[in-house]
Amino acid sequence: MARVYDSETTASDVVQDVADQINGKVVLTTGVSPGGLGAAFVESVAAAQPALLILAGRSLAKVRETADNITTQHPNVKVRLLELDLGSLAAVRQAAEAVLSWDDVPKIDVLVNNAGVMGLEYARSDAGVEMTLAINHLGPFLFTNLLMNKLLTADKPRVVMLGSEGHRWNPIRWGDISFRDGASYNKWQAYGQSKTANMLMALALAEKLGYGPKKLLAFCVHPGFAPTHLDAHIAGGFASELPVIHALDVFLGNVEGPVPFRSPQHCAANHVFAAFSPDLDGKQTHNGAYLTDCRVANPVTDTVKPWGTSTAEARRLWDLSEKLVGQKFVY
Repeated sequence: MARVYDSETTASDVVQDVADQINGKVVLTTGVSPGGLGAAFVESVAAAQPALLILAGRSLAKVRETADNITTQHPNVKVRLLELDLGSLAAVRQAAEAVLSWDDVPKIDVLVNNAGVMGLEYARSDAGVEMTLAINHLGPFLFTNLLMNKLLTADKPRVVMLGSEGHRWNPIRWGDISFRDGASYNKWQAYGQSKTANMLMALALAEKLGYGPKKLLAFCVHPGFAPTHLDAHIAGGFASELPVIHALDVFLGNVEGPVPFRSPQHCAANHVFAAFSPDLDGKQTHNGAYLTDCRVANPVTDTVKPWGTSTAEARRLWDLSEKLVGQKFVY
């Protein structure tokens, strides 16, 4: 019988249950700075002796801190570092080329697209796209597809996208993804749009690659809210934005209110569940799902907006993303 998890479950709890699924696997995780959810995920997973942990991030110094923590606690676990700036398509291509050149790493069992940003002031990427959407969606879209051959070499490949309940703040703005070049910019609507994109990315991957003898499983996770460094650039931190966020929810007709912060260990439990739980194997209805508290989210009792669960929207976003990165990926 599948174990029932809840909001009190930690990443280490889930690792104990799925250790046999982790052992010997190659896992690539983005956004692993110390103190963050990515670091909590990889440090927990290391206890189950994966074959290799590939740690990717924009700052190699921060990535190395996490790598050192893993090596200290689990000296037999192999760790490899990768510099990855998701805000630059050129940098994403360079990072992917590096991974593809590693002949001693013929496969990637699990890719966890954990890196992300929130609450940015308006800026545009080198592709001319609003920066929150560029970093949270467009960079991971390109990175994942460039590594797809190594993923599909694995027996049971999985891709995990980091979503958020914050997707409620905006669907994809099809006619104006960059907020009229900043003239109508709202940082939390921009974040909402990017998190909707993460949900649609998982759906699109499941639809395109979820069939066949080595089908790809893809999931989007809402980890909950943890006190990390994600809001370090915001004067006054995330708490200072709560009145603005509340006003936006009132404007949009949302009933959700402030939620309690949890530890990174609690939030990363959903990462581990999505990446390794056998409960998600062999159930096509689960592929592409949005997960919360280590379960498939309930659209009635959980915050799951219909614009994040539409296969039509997912197909449309895939086509737009191909156009923006200047490359088609046909599967």
